[in-house]
Amino acid sequence: MLQPRFIIQPSLNSATDEHAAKDLQRIQRYRKWTLRVGVVLLLALVCFTRAGFDRNSVWHHAIQVVGMMAIMVCIVGRGWCSLYIGGRKKTELVTSGPYSMCRNPLYVFSFIGTFGAGAQTGSIAIGLVSAVLCWAVFRHVVLREEAMLAERFGRAFKRYVNTVPRFRPTWFRWRDEKEILCRPALFLATTRDAMWFWIAIPVLEGVKILQDHGWLKPVFWLP
Repeated sequence: MLQPRFIIQPSLNSATDEHAAKDLQRIQRYRKWTLRVGVVLLLALVCFTRAGFDRNSVWHHAIQVVGMMAIMVCIVGRGWCSLYIGGRKKTELVTSGPYSMCRNPLYVFSFIGTFGAGAQTGSIAIGLVSAVLCWAVFRHVVLREEAMLAERFGRAFKRYVNTVPRFRPTWFRWRDEKEILCRPALFLATTRDAMWFWIAIPVLEGVKILQDHGWLKPVFWLP
């Protein structure tokens, strides 16, 4: 039997709606600044780190291919999530589809994409460090979002927190509906934003060239 897609709490009044909108806008601004900080930290990491494998080796190219596959998973996954949550953060608690297995699947796919971006260096270790750095940066954003949702949805959100993990997917909890309301503009916007992960390929190739010419001096060598 299919479960309800959303737990909905009606707005109490226009003042409540306005307060929720301001909270969401504040969190979105914070998320953008957090993302910029994360990108700077990641770029600093790769500028002074070099993959341990030779750049012409099979291992180096294989790691890059794995990274490209991870970026593709990120782009498709984030678009998939947006089909369920697009435009509904302020009014509805989404608990089906990817949100039935994990409370923050959009961020999980971002972690995968960040690993893929880091793996374009040819180093699995740099990919993993990049993903962990992304998790550390966005964890504070998630905590702020959860505080807003707890205030907005009360007991419904508490039950959701008690049954669905924050980041770790629980496949056996999957549930879905026959149909969902899709907002194409939001789906395309989310997918377009995820495309920025492809920028890691030319940027990191440029870093490699700078290192090869001695303009950047690697400090660490990682497998």
